[in-house]
Amino acid sequence: MTIEATYGHGTENDFVVLFDPTDEISITPDQVKRICDRKTGVGADGLIRITKRENRWFMDYRNSDGSLAEMCGNGIRVMARYLVDRGHEKAGIFSISTRDGNKFLKVPEQGDIAVNLGQVSHVPGEVSGIQNGKKFSGLNIDVGNPHAVLFVDSLDEVGSLASAPIVEPASEYPEGVNVEFVEFLDNGELKMRVFERGSGETRSCGTGTCAVAMAATIKKGKKAPTSWVIHAPGGRLVVDIDPHENATLTGPAVLLQDLDLSEFLG
Repeated sequence: MTIEATYGHGTENDFVVLFDPTDEISITPDQVKRICDRKTGVGADGLIRITKRENRWFMDYRNSDGSLAEMCGNGIRVMARYLVDRGHEKAGIFSISTRDGNKFLKVPEQGDIAVNLGQVSHVPGEVSGIQNGKKFSGLNIDVGNPHAVLFVDSLDEVGSLASAPIVEPASEYPEGVNVEFVEFLDNGELKMRVFERGSGETRSCGTGTCAVAMAATIKKGKKAPTSWVIHAPGGRLVVDIDPHENATLTGPAVLLQDLDLSEFLG
């Protein structure tokens, strides 16, 4: 029996997309790990199972280690592109339900997709991270999932992100944390790298990009723009922060090829 899926990415943050509108396919953490393994599986940062809950599209997102995640800003754009390209939704504005609530997206027939991720919050108090033998200070940002945004003079200071940075105070993140390193560029734009909990270093992170934009806004104060251009290793994203601290993330989403997952899920 063929189990059809699709491989795609948003700024090189890549996903396996499994369409299951009737909520019939059960996936274990071990199966997700096998699918996402880059040596023996398909290879991806995560798996998106598209299903329906209460007659709404629901993004059942799993990290590459099989753990559940509240949201994925790049992944939800890829899911939206799938729904429009495969004829399950019309281009325009529609919502997708996630473990972090309903998110509204603006999806054209072609081109970049915008998603309103809702309010991005600064959790009071500073955090710090140790990486490559150096200590960096930063901010604790909540985007529906936890982020520690650490400021660096140059991303060259970060070194290898083969293992998770040590973030303090650890008590702030009982279920782990996504860690972003951010550099202010001379032209007013930002450059970042990210270590995602449950996945490791990824080429991009949508919610992490929003966390970086909010942290940079706080850092710059009254001089901060309302729109940030942010460069991750995988590409360029734009984050708009409104007066109510709601973040809208805009960027590409690409579907590359169809897959058969029966080897992993049969």
